[in-house]
Amino acid sequence: MGNTKSVVVVGGGIVGLSTAYYLQKQGHKVTVLDKSDISAGASFVNAGYLTPSHIVSLAAPGMISKGLKYMFNSSSPFYMKPRLDPEFIKWAWYFKKSSTEEKVEKAMPIIRDINLLSRELYEDIKTSGDLGDFQIGERGLLMVYQTDEARDHEMEVLVKAAGLGLEGRELSMGELKALEPNVDFNAKGAILWECDRHTTPPQIMKKMLEHLIKSGVEIHKNEEVVNVLAAGGKITEIKTDKASYKPDEVVFAAGSWTGEISKKLNLNLPLQAGKGYRINMDALTGITMPAILMEKKIAVTPMEGFTRFAGTMEFSGINHIIRKERVEAIAQGVEQYYQGLQIPEKDKESAQCGLRPVSPDGLPYIGRPKALDNLIVATGHAMMGWSLGPATGKLVTELISGDKLSMDITPFYPERRF
Repeated sequence: MGNTKSVVVVGGGIVGLSTAYYLQKQGHKVTVLDKSDISAGASFVNAGYLTPSHIVSLAAPGMISKGLKYMFNSSSPFYMKPRLDPEFIKWAWYFKKSSTEEKVEKAMPIIRDINLLSRELYEDIKTSGDLGDFQIGERGLLMVYQTDEARDHEMEVLVKAAGLGLEGRELSMGELKALEPNVDFNAKGAILWECDRHTTPPQIMKKMLEHLIKSGVEIHKNEEVVNVLAAGGKITEIKTDKASYKPDEVVFAAGSWTGEISKKLNLNLPLQAGKGYRINMDALTGITMPAILMEKKIAVTPMEGFTRFAGTMEFSGINHIIRKERVEAIAQGVEQYYQGLQIPEKDKESAQCGLRPVSPDGLPYIGRPKALDNLIVATGHAMMGWSLGPATGKLVTELISGDKLSMDITPFYPERRF
């Protein structure tokens, strides 16, 4: 272990808090800044999956043409709001360039490795007892389909995943019924990813915050970064609306806002906010297995005390506008797969959204930009932020402590070319 450093982590989502968790374990003095009260946002509203099976990056071939097709239908699963924003247009162009078979194939083992590392770290955190007890469901993840086309698509992924050592198998309707005896599926069948896990994000976030405060990490809520000063290849000062900090090291882990903060240092970080929605249903649903309803791209998770339905990828800039038609599309989609299930109006009305930071190639940004010796960027995880939080925090800590890295982070270089 090297010398102790003072570190400011900008962002209190799962990536920022995981970073703080590993840094304080190494004896560093950590301050976390977040512009919210850390009670909402992407880390609280996601599906809670740990998904090594999601080896196909979001920038898959055909996604842009899907986006264009969906562009004028604001209740579609993948929605790009038409807008003349030069940053969005540039990002969409990079996304299109990344959407080749070759690039997606090349990313698969990388996505697998960081996901498996993170799954192991979640299990280590649970075993350590640091956060007390929390849910890690180990029954896998169902991919439920209603059409042969969706089945064939997932079977192709299954073959590729098997080649990468990830466990999954096709289920007969009998096996599906045995796994979910209290559910009446309106579906043709399902594929079970045995390598996946599920959790309850609000439970883990709350426990993580409590543990960090108890461990001496300073958590500053409702404090916004207004300026970042640099000189001589280093960040010299971080100014917020309340105070000023002069740390040895800085970590930008502010999710979708990281791009905005990076501009203060003239860093070019192509990033778009991908909005997702969630509905929590408190009434008993009989659902015990997490599932992705393939044609509708909806995630279903049995969490501690409720069932969560989450979905959609909406590119409409940084905003928290809840589009009622999108919430309704999730509810209707769920009711089409689970016969007899009805989501109460009150649960739809209390739907929330969160913004996922999406890089053009679907790989996160983890590493040091060239021009600044004491900055690490940790964002761009798209739909895998929750899954990859601990792995990212561990890698950032290894960079700061000068320890051997748990995996090669070259593919995550923040200034990579697209």
